Amino acid sequence: MKRIAIVEKEKCVLGKRCEFLCGKYCPVNKAKQECIIIKNKKPVINEELCTGCGICVKRCPAHCIHIIRLPDVLDKDPVHRHGINGFELYGLPLPKKGKIIGLVGKNGIGKTTSINILTGNIHPNFGRIENPPNEQEIIEKYSGTILAKYFEDLFGNKIRIAHKPQRIDLIPRIYKGKVMDLINKVDESGKGEEMLEKFNLVKKKSMEISKLSGGELQKLAIIGTVIKKADLYFFDEPSSFLDVTTRMMVAKLIKNLSKENNSIIVVEHDLTTLDYISDEIQVVYGVPACYGAISQPKTTNKGINEYLDGYLPEDNVRFRSYSIKFFKGVSRKTTSQEILLEFPKMSKSFDGFKLEVNKGLVHKGEIMAVMGANGLGKTTFLRLLTGELKPDEGTLNKYKIAYKPQYLSYDVKGTVREFLIKAAKDKFSSGWYKQNILEKLGLGKILDNEIKDLSGGELQKTYIALTLSRDCEIFAFDEPSAFIDVEDRLIVAEVIKDFILNKEACAIVVDHDVQFIDYIGDSMLVFSGIPGKEGHVFGPCSKEEGMNTVLKMLDVTYRHDKETFRPRINKPGSRLDRLQRKEGKYYYT
Repeated sequence: MKRIAIVEKEKCVLGKRCEFLCGKYCPVNKAKQECIIIKNKKPVINEELCTGCGICVKRCPAHCIHIIRLPDVLDKDPVHRHGINGFELYGLPLPKKGKIIGLVGKNGIGKTTSINILTGNIHPNFGRIENPPNEQEIIEKYSGTILAKYFEDLFGNKIRIAHKPQRIDLIPRIYKGKVMDLINKVDESGKGEEMLEKFNLVKKKSMEISKLSGGELQKLAIIGTVIKKADLYFFDEPSSFLDVTTRMMVAKLIKNLSKENNSIIVVEHDLTTLDYISDEIQVVYGVPACYGAISQPKTTNKGINEYLDGYLPEDNVRFRSYSIKFFKGVSRKTTSQEILLEFPKMSKSFDGFKLEVNKGLVHKGEIMAVMGANGLGKTTFLRLLTGELKPDEGTLNKYKIAYKPQYLSYDVKGTVREFLIKAAKDKFSSGWYKQNILEKLGLGKILDNEIKDLSGGELQKTYIALTLSRDCEIFAFDEPSAFIDVEDRLIVAEVIKDFILNKEACAIVVDHDVQFIDYIGDSMLVFSGIPGKEGHVFGPCSKEEGMNTVLKMLDVTYRHDKETFRPRINKPGSRLDRLQRKEGKYYYT
């Protein structure tokens, strides 16, 4: 069995909070052999000398060292390795004309790296750090496969590629100027103006790109990709920052793009959207920051179900010790009829916008889910409840509410541990807190990392833990699934659900991921209206009624998957789709 040693150099605190503990306690080093040395002020591990004892892993205060035993199926050279003791990638997505290939997997296991290889931004080195292969060697390596012809065309500049990147926040650094300047620069289809109108960005044409919001940047990136004429389109996390209505619009746009006999690869954490978009699925599994492996293509349903099961039968690889489960029931019953939060009929107006909210109740043990397009007042509603804003009409009682905002700040000094202890205090050291908050959210290994060094997903989970640490009976979460991969989204939902039930509290959760809301909610509020002008609220209502309203707005119908019970979008025009529309049941019952 092959073993690799990984050092996450960006997390290493050698010379700060560590005196080379990994090398000091390494048995091989003690035997006067150089298994772990310091090079460029960071530890380097000799994988041939390493015995796999794991002492360095346990001694590392920053948890940046990993000694990994790879599955037998990966006992071969990797497609690419990011330097000595760096991340390894096995396998690549397989582009197919007229097909949309969906990639599903955790963050940090090679999805974006694989796209960078197929776009030519990275040349695969097959693990040869010192002597990387040339282009002809790469082509010969894949001789007899579709990738040989692909790389031959790629290196010969015979493939036109359009790439919607994951890091949309970098767009203002690359492209200076106004929105229309960028559209004119990349528009090869003559549809730039049409797409700006479709995405409600016409009024932003003369705005500097650097002034756009996250959602507006995402829309611009998608427009800039689809208006190019290409043979292969890549969409890396296209639903991030987008509301539920826009996500479905983007999904339909990508599906229509595939009808032009283009090859399309989509990386997406919104499982419902990925299921709807994809013709085939390739599962990406591994250990974040250590290695990633890409499976052979599977049918969409089979691929997603195997990912949820955590087991790939054809490769005989179990990459997760547990299966992700869904339940057939549409709602959980609250544990109590006791009311913890009551809000009146109220309204709030400012900057040409008016929000009107019906009166409602939230009971002990209940999670009220909130959905609707951006610009309809969902965040304003939460700020009214927390007292940050005062309603123009209606008298709202004062409540102590723990609130996780939509936009999170990196501008916090100190470590994750220090950040959480301020809110959790004595609870931080309790066994229940460690097991049900820190460990389930995967924060145990990053407690000593600086807040400023966290990834987007790590920061999101840290703020969720911070919110659950506060002494309250009422909790509010604004987009808790943002930046979090598909697997961790369901874990986050489970952590919040279990916490609310065990602590006999209640919560309001605003999110755009339909599956996340379906999984976490007991009751619902649905926001409608005209974005930026007026917002109205339907509900509070049952989850069944609320989801039916949302899905009708999206013009899709849902069913249960027969094997996993996960919610799936029906194929438009299918027998079940027609039947549910006729009965007015867009949401499964």
